[in-house]
Amino acid sequence: MSKRFFCIDGHTCGNPVRLVAGGGPLLTGDNMSQKRQHFIQEYDWIRKGLMFEPRGHDMMSGSILYPPSDPKNDIGVLYIETSGCLPMCGHGTIGTVTFMIEEGLVVPKEKGKLRLETPAGLVKIDYEQDGEKVTSVKLTNIPSYLAATDIEVECPDFGTLKVDVAYGGNFYAIIDPQEGYRDMADYSALQLIGWSRAIRDYMNKNFSFVHPNDETIKGMSHLMWTGKPTKTESTARNAVFYGEKAIDRSPCGTGTSARMAQWAAKGKLRNGDEFVHESIIGSQFIGKVEDISKVGSFDAIIPSIKGWARITGHNNIIIDDDDPYAHGFSVI
Repeated sequence: MSKRFFCIDGHTCGNPVRLVAGGGPLLTGDNMSQKRQHFIQEYDWIRKGLMFEPRGHDMMSGSILYPPSDPKNDIGVLYIETSGCLPMCGHGTIGTVTFMIEEGLVVPKEKGKLRLETPAGLVKIDYEQDGEKVTSVKLTNIPSYLAATDIEVECPDFGTLKVDVAYGGNFYAIIDPQEGYRDMADYSALQLIGWSRAIRDYMNKNFSFVHPNDETIKGMSHLMWTGKPTKTESTARNAVFYGEKAIDRSPCGTGTSARMAQWAAKGKLRNGDEFVHESIIGSQFIGKVEDISKVGSFDAIIPSIKGWARITGHNNIIIDDDDPYAHGFSVI
């Protein structure tokens, strides 16, 4: 079997986005959460083939478009990356919206606004244009909350670290400065990656993280190291680990949502406050606490994230079963 995919490639604030504009599989389900389960069960080979080498790389992230289940909404989005088929992806949303507006893949019901169906829930979009170029995308994310605090984890070279876990569309372990760990700037990306794998494995082996309203959203997939910003206008800085070797080049959208939820739960952010998050390469997302909410028994916030993206090219990709590496590989 030979399968062809038409992709629009680009990046959001430095992190890759590959939008599958043609060739995505037909999925069954009443919503994107159910369609995500269908994709995971039968079509994960597409994710692996498009995200991993030799067609992708360790940092690759992408999306596939689907018709909305509710006619009030504009489009459905499925998120794929090296770490899995995700419930939500913030930088991926900013890139996807930019690409599909600039390429005319969707006609908004209201100019400058979109309603996206994602596996994590409804995400509302406000975007700005200068001619045909999309200059910024603001997403109002799903409710985000602090799930656990001060979990003690044994980490190579650090000993015991205290970790918070927050949800912003994916579950994040957040490592803040503490005794033995001062700042992400003290370490190389290679060091952070090695420690991140060990911490994530330990946490998923010893703890359970499940969304109270959707049991299919479970497991701690991402890990965030924090530190002082390098830019005066930034509130904080982070390096988010995902997959097996990836450090997010963007400030990470669902990670920023999770960190804002953590700060809000600890009294460091209030309703209406802005939060400018800086990435490992210095790019920035502008976050804001738009409202307060609840997720099950957890106090939550409604965060928004604003950023930009650029198209870098068009890509016709073939996955052929005759290719021994049709479904991708990773060299760790």
